[in-house]
Amino acid sequence: MKSFYDFNRNNPEERMEQYELFPEMSLFHIALREEMGEEEYQAFYQAERESVKRMAPLFHQNNRVWAAV
Repeated sequence: MKSFYDFNRNNPEERMEQYELFPEMSLFHIALREEMGEEEYQAFYQAERESVKRMAPLFHQNNRVWAAV
């Protein structure tokens, strides 16, 4: 499954799919973009996107290992 940041925001179809899959996050980003300047918003968006990419392997681990106590 795609994360919020995997969609091409320049493609209207992908932007609509992003909104349908992540309505709350989409509305948050719309409000955020209105409050911030364009440059500040783009910096925030890129930082969030990179953060999600670094976390992605943690979300897709198939090995279920219990920690020994």
